[in-house]
Amino acid sequence: MAQVFPKWVDDIPKRLLIGVIILLNGVVFGVWYFFSPEFTHVGYAPEQPVPFSHKLHVSEIGLDCQYCHTSVFDSRYANIPATETCMNCHGQIATDSEALEPVRESWDNGMPIEWIKVHNLPDYAYFNHSVHVNVGVGCESCHGRVDRMDVVFQAEPLSMSWCLDCHREPEQHVRPVEEVTTMGYRVENQLEIGRELVSRHNINAPLYCQSCHY
Repeated sequence: MAQVFPKWVDDIPKRLLIGVIILLNGVVFGVWYFFSPEFTHVGYAPEQPVPFSHKLHVSEIGLDCQYCHTSVFDSRYANIPATETCMNCHGQIATDSEALEPVRESWDNGMPIEWIKVHNLPDYAYFNHSVHVNVGVGCESCHGRVDRMDVVFQAEPLSMSWCLDCHREPEQHVRPVEEVTTMGYRVENQLEIGRELVSRHNINAPLYCQSCHY
């Protein structure tokens, strides 16, 4: 009996299977790569209740990070400044500014301003802010050049692999503790200084799971 279909038809199931496998691998790779924090989180810049410009306050006025974020060296969390901190200046400066109306309302009614968190770590990841800054991890290492930001945005992915890059080679990133809040800190002999600081502060950044997940 003569064949109804040509011989090449027999290869269609094989070709379909190979095509499906290639497609599924492409989808998995695309999700793994393009759904990573580098693409989904970097650049996140929520609209805040008050349009606070770090560029103005840090670069132009010259405020140090610790003037507002007072607990960075003492607490697990870097605190958001209370309304009283804002009113230290704005009780006398720009007192009629419409943009600062929420600050004045907060001062009058005693209710804190509901700032929107920019740098969010998942609940299953433990991070201690004071541990890092007390051994010389600079503000800009994680938060980027905040002194250039009119609107604060997430500059780094804060992913596990990104954290581990620093934990594996802390000498590439650490600086003298007194330079932690310095924006634009750069030295030519970073590795030499970094290795000395790693030794001085006995930095042994953990790489095991329980250090951040428990």
